[in-house]
Amino acid sequence: MSAHCPRRISTCAARNFDSNRSRYATRHASACTSPMLAASCFRASRTRVRVSRRMDPYPVQSSRSPSFARSAHTIRPPESQWQRFASSDRKAGVSELTIRTATEADFDDVLTLFLPVFLQEIEDKDDEWYRNEWEPDRLLLVHDADELIATAAILTRQMTLPDVGLRPFAAVTTVAVKTGHRRRGALTKMMRTQLHDLHEQGREPVAALWASEAGIYGRFGYGLASQYLRAHIPKGVPFRPGTDVGKDRVRLVSREEALPLVTALYDRVAPQRTGWLSRDERAWAGYLWDTPHWREGASPLKFAVHPDGYVIYRTKRKWGERGPEGELNVLELVAATPVGAAALWRFLLDFDLVGEIEAPIPVDDALINLVQDPRQVVRTQRDALWVRLVDVDRALVERRYSAPLDTVFEVTDVLCPWNQGRWRMVVDSSGSATVERTDADADLLVDTTDLAAAYLGGVRLSDLAAAGRVRELTPGALIPASRAFLGDQHPFCPQVF
Repeated sequence: MSAHCPRRISTCAARNFDSNRSRYATRHASACTSPMLAASCFRASRTRVRVSRRMDPYPVQSSRSPSFARSAHTIRPPESQWQRFASSDRKAGVSELTIRTATEADFDDVLTLFLPVFLQEIEDKDDEWYRNEWEPDRLLLVHDADELIATAAILTRQMTLPDVGLRPFAAVTTVAVKTGHRRRGALTKMMRTQLHDLHEQGREPVAALWASEAGIYGRFGYGLASQYLRAHIPKGVPFRPGTDVGKDRVRLVSREEALPLVTALYDRVAPQRTGWLSRDERAWAGYLWDTPHWREGASPLKFAVHPDGYVIYRTKRKWGERGPEGELNVLELVAATPVGAAALWRFLLDFDLVGEIEAPIPVDDALINLVQDPRQVVRTQRDALWVRLVDVDRALVERRYSAPLDTVFEVTDVLCPWNQGRWRMVVDSSGSATVERTDADADLLVDTTDLAAAYLGGVRLSDLAAAGRVRELTPGALIPASRAFLGDQHPFCPQVF
């Protein structure tokens, strides 16, 4: 399932992402706030403020409220703001919303709510596929009296972080609010509860999701950490002269023959590619689920393998006035070597009766440098993973960094006050980091949203600073921090969850 709708395989690559994303797309209230909200107030205020137990300890700051009291460790918003978020469900004539964890008995009710939110028909539900992704103990349900009105889940997964391989993260998914119940605080209640539970239970220090709408998650501390390209390439595009495609043949094989080969190759490559996810047998079963009503008129999944890679794709027959204009839609192309990548792309580009190949590719994919005329690769950039640092200190030490660093971050975080305050981050020559609280003067002022955006190494802190989202407090502190966070590859997540 997904911070989107549960992942299904669509007819084409961009549609494999975009159509999938409409399926996976999470349903949430639309809003966003400036991550630097009241930054000067935060720096000026050094007084500890006790949070009233009558108030929610993890309030969400409104973009309409530019001023509120801050301290290094705790925060209390104005009563009017609290009433807007926490009491929005207590208006006259409206019952209070309740939240709980799902049980096995909730399965049908969850799908009955979830599918229509994502414009899917109840009659088309695939119980077996949804059961494959079902983790009820990590699924939150919001009720209005006896009516289920919202859901949000976490899948237990691992993701590759810069230079350290796979690490646990909370894959947020199945976020939906029933039509007619928006703007009552259900989404805020679920997001707050998820983060609070992860922190209190000492579980994954990082959460991530795919968003149905890009403006939703910033107010909950999620930063856009990776993007991908939707590529359209006409058949027959030539490579640069001298490109080595090797002597090994790309072979079409059956699904049964392909599975052990592709899983072994994926396990070989995934720990080296930032943003890639772990896949056990259950995850592979869900990823390659292939029932006819999900194909949108295209073929079943096809598999082509090479000693150093594989490609999974669909084809769709299409004829125009000038002849064949078939579609070849890539689900996934994985290569362990440059020769493997070149051979697989050449296989696709020389496919008979195909007019165009569509594929989701990384921002730095080899294809762009393989072809003689890069303009032939028409690219549209799309947002991909949105990342949230649940516990700043635990999250920052999980990955490695590109350069030594010794800096103090002053962190703002209105939803998770345990992250508020100043943190000293020291990176040694090996790229390993230590992070601890400090009373020293801050060098950089950041919101957790911006640390999260830079977390996978694909976003420069200096670029965020140019947009006014990161503030340099000590002259000369920004560039070393920006270099340290930057990875040697653009993060890419090949799988919507």
